[in-house]
Amino acid sequence: MKNDIVPFAQTNFRNQSKVFGIKNSDRRNHMYVIGKTGTGKTTLLRNMMISDILAGNGVAVVDPHGEFAESILDYVPETRIKDVVYFNPADLDYPIAFNAVEQVAVKERHLVSSGLISIFKKIWADSWGPRLEYVLRNAILALLEQPDSTLLGVMRILSDKEYRKKAIENVTDPVVRQFWVDEFGKYSSKFEVEAVAPIQNKVGQFLTNPMIRNIVGQQKSRIHMRQIMDEKKILIMNLSKGRVGEDSSMLMGAMLITKIQQAAMSRIDMSEEARADFYLYVDEFQNFATESFAGILSEARKYRLDLTLAHQYVAQLDEKVRDAVVGNAGTLITFRIGADDAEFFEKEFSPEIMALDLVNLPNQKIYLKLMIDGVTSRAFSANTLPPIPKPEKSFKDEIIKYSRETYGTARSTVEEEIQKWSAPVEAALAPHHLSGDARGPVEKSERKTEKGDLTFHDATCDNCGKAIQVPFLPDPKRKTYCKTCLPAMKAQAAKKKETAAAHPEETHREMAVSAPSALSLGDALQGTPQKFTAQKREADKEKKQRRGPDVEGLRDILAQSLEGMRSAPSKTAGAAEEKNTITLEDISRF
Repeated sequence: MKNDIVPFAQTNFRNQSKVFGIKNSDRRNHMYVIGKTGTGKTTLLRNMMISDILAGNGVAVVDPHGEFAESILDYVPETRIKDVVYFNPADLDYPIAFNAVEQVAVKERHLVSSGLISIFKKIWADSWGPRLEYVLRNAILALLEQPDSTLLGVMRILSDKEYRKKAIENVTDPVVRQFWVDEFGKYSSKFEVEAVAPIQNKVGQFLTNPMIRNIVGQQKSRIHMRQIMDEKKILIMNLSKGRVGEDSSMLMGAMLITKIQQAAMSRIDMSEEARADFYLYVDEFQNFATESFAGILSEARKYRLDLTLAHQYVAQLDEKVRDAVVGNAGTLITFRIGADDAEFFEKEFSPEIMALDLVNLPNQKIYLKLMIDGVTSRAFSANTLPPIPKPEKSFKDEIIKYSRETYGTARSTVEEEIQKWSAPVEAALAPHHLSGDARGPVEKSERKTEKGDLTFHDATCDNCGKAIQVPFLPDPKRKTYCKTCLPAMKAQAAKKKETAAAHPEETHREMAVSAPSALSLGDALQGTPQKFTAQKREADKEKKQRRGPDVEGLRDILAQSLEGMRSAPSKTAGAAEEKNTITLEDISRF
């Protein structure tokens, strides 16, 4: 059997059984497998992948159930132990670093951001909105320009003002920078909460999970997809929903597939003949089929990324992805399917195969249209091959151990790194703060709460002027004190309370401050300084009762008004003088 052909079935025409397969060159046009659960899809994929491993090909599998991935480990020969990269998020003791936003080239940043947006959009399709996508996209694009950034930065750039300032300094894209400086920076507090809260709620579901956080929160990735593809390694991704969780499994799988796509497209720097074929198997691929997946199918062939996709029924796919899969797959294989799917695929298999034939297929039986030398054949029937027997000796334990030591990092080290990265940005990085040397040593509170470390803010002791940090936003109306002054201030306040309790009448007189009393017109005209106290208020009341109207003051006001009217030019001045002239004699009558 030649290594350039992968066997997967045998003919059953007129009871003649003959094993056949597909050429590697024809696999570049991708294979699409559909069928109900339990009909034999996973066995077909497993047999093909084992053949690739034994032939020395580069191969990867994304398995959301876990059994497929674990079974493959038993078939890896001793000569390829060091070729295996076993990615298992459920291994909490040695998480493998995978940073989706690490050192992305400028020309690939839009692909990364679109890929991540598509992933989140697929997971939260029911609650997705344009504003959420707009803010999240700008957050991701800003992070892609940050050195040593991770997906944890999505939460931090939205909530940590100091980190956001530092991040904006590194942004070179004018559109992204304009958003953060001129738009987001001018959001009102209420609007900012409304825009940020949905993102924090959704992204936080993953980042608060220690299992996922310890993988995506490491700054330096330990697995490099381009290297895996070029060196024909074996990447096994065990994303068991039962151990990882359904949403986390979907997130990790979609991110890994997107990263493989980016690595494949980066092969543009080498000739097509020099690109080694890399075979990607995706079981239950509807879990990872984002809108960007359609682009993978249409562009992957030229970069020698050959896909084999399997799932259960058409309704699991979005219309855009469905059309891309059916339209781009060179080889189409169907096991037993439902009536609705049978009507859909009858168009592909007619006139040889009818819908009724597709509905009544036994297990391990298939109908297919096989690509042969670049041309799709007419539909025919076949039987899939039985499972390949396990070898006498398995190197599963050696593979897991080697993969742990080579690509994993001890959990304690990872958590320490994340804790260090999450530390508050130093005050010196903020342009509006003075440096520690200029202000003297900064005193920091060591208080903690059950929720973890507090976020501290720079302030100054109102008593001694010492630089301090407090666990609340400084307010000019609220006095702050250092540890040295605080006890004295508390003692002084307590003493005042004791004095007030012992002499309530004196305290009341000292603290009583009256509202401004009514001023007389004469006092106002004379410009006499007024002191508003309780005694003054009572005196004003008595004076008001004794004193009559201030006629002289009123005359002065009217005289000043008359002089102003005479000095101001007006077109109707003559008419005013004739009809309504006011003289000093008139004033004297008051």
